[in-house]
This record gives sequence, C-alpha cells and structure tokens, in this order.
Amino acid sequence: MPPASNKIPAARSFELRHLRYFCALVDEKNFERAAARLGIAQPGLSQQIMALETIVGSPLIDRSRRSVQLTQSGEVLYREALKILAQTDAAMVAVKRAGRGEIGQVSIGYVASAAYSGIVFETIRTFRAEYPDVAVNLTEMELRMQLSRISEGLLDMGFIRWPAPMPPGLTSLIVKREPLVAVLNEAHALANCSTLRLDALKGETFLTPRQPADIGFHRTTLEACRSAGFEPDINAHALDFTEIASRVAIELGVALVPKSMNAVGLPGTRYVDISGIPTTSDVALAFRKSEPSLAAKSFVALCRRAA
Repeated sequence: MPPASNKIPAARSFELRHLRYFCALVDEKNFERAAARLGIAQPGLSQQIMALETIVGSPLIDRSRRSVQLTQSGEVLYREALKILAQTDAAMVAVKRAGRGEIGQVSIGYVASAAYSGIVFETIRTFRAEYPDVAVNLTEMELRMQLSRISEGLLDMGFIRWPAPMPPGLTSLIVKREPLVAVLNEAHALANCSTLRLDALKGETFLTPRQPADIGFHRTTLEACRSAGFEPDINAHALDFTEIASRVAIELGVALVPKSMNAVGLPGTRYVDISGIPTTSDVALAFRKSEPSLAAKSFVALCRRAA
C-alpha cells in the first residue's frame, strides 16, 4: 500500500463552502478567528484555503506577511464571492418563500354579480396585503367557462354564484351570503312597498340570466319561488344582471337578484326587500381539490379563514 499523501486533491470547481471559508478569513483577517467563526479547526480552514488556491490556479493570500493580506487574485475573488454568496442567499430565501406560498401568481375568474357583492375585491385586497409578492391575474368570466378552465388547469380558481354542480376534481367554498331583493318596474303596484312577500309576485314573469335550470340564479329563483309555494314562469334570456334590470325597466317582467345589485340602479326600476323566505344568493370560490400551486393554496386558506 503506498504511503498516505498530504497533497490536496485537485478539483474541477470550487463549492460554496470554499467561498464562505475564504470570505470569513478575509473578514476576520486571522485564521484562528475565522476558524472559530466557522466552527471548524484551524488546520482544516488552512487546508480548504489551499484547496481553493489549487482550484483557481493562483495564490489568494500573501503568506509573507503576518496578517492576512490578499493578492490581486484574492481581491478579485473576494469581490465576486460576496456577489455569489449574496445571490445564493437571496435565492434560498425566495425558494423558501415560494414553498410557503408567499411568491408566485394566481389566476382568478369571477362572475360580474360576485364583483357587485364586494367580496371579490375585498378578498384580493386582503390577500395582496398579506402576500405582496404574489401576482394576481383577474378575469371576468361566466360561470360554466370558469369551471371548465379551472378543471383544465387554465385558471386557478373562480368566484361564482352558487349553486353550481362541481365537475370531478373541483370543490367550492361559500364566501358570502346575500339576501334576495325583488326588482320591479317603477310603475308596478308593489314598487313602493318597503318589503313584500314573494308569493305576491305569483303569476309574474321572472327574468333570469341565460343559464341551465340547475345552476346559478336560474336555480336560485326556482328554489325561492317554490319555497314561497308556487312555480315561477321563468324567462331565461338575459345576458347578465344589468340586462335583467334593463328588461324590468321596460316592463318585460320582474326579477330576484342579490341585494348588492341595487347598485345598478337603472332608471325605471325599484328594489324591494323580500320577507318570509330563507333563500339567499351565495357567492362561492370554486377551486381544484388537488391544487399544485402553493400561492393558490394560500389564497384558498385566506378565504377559509374569512368564511
């Protein structure tokens, strides 16, 4: 067996530990103090510095002096090492923040009526205050398209009007409940009432958005009228709630809408509170059950806390 050699093995490139050892030595200007700061033995530090010199192919320390003095190569390496270590530390901080869902981006859809409720922008303001480095991309989108895009991974989540059947892999969380109000033409016999019972509108044509009967406000209207003891005559041809209010204004029917929709306030319409029914209009957040995005998980967690 050949005798052991004290020769430092050659290496193709240095490691971050070499740079940290070197910078500590330059900062402390003394091998003993630098070794104590690093928590290693002084001979070990000396060996690591010699290994670094072998890697770069140039002396880094002027060993003719009693205190640590850098050669020209050492000065260059020290400046560059500080940059590398700072960048590495910043990268580690960024990675850890990403792992906590503090950076990244979330894409969110919303239906217009959810925006009128205030919950969309209230939630996003709170989220941005807590996670200022997460970019939020917000897009208005009708309910069924939102659910489709969330399922396909093209959208992280969406604010929708409940009820809505969730596609496989999706779930939802109620984030706001609103009372229903009746929208009447200003000439309607009940337009000046402070409140009315829903069964007083039996026989009227109820206007709803253009939706299947099992989702959104079409279903909410059906359930509310049935709970009041009658089957409504529904005209489901409006594009959105603004168009519904416009149709009410020209006496094409009446409508049930979330109370926040009185902000539309079109001339020729009146919004009247409804008594005697427990039905509400709920805003829900729809999202994937298995969400890979940590930033999206943080948004859902915030909504859960606020719900």
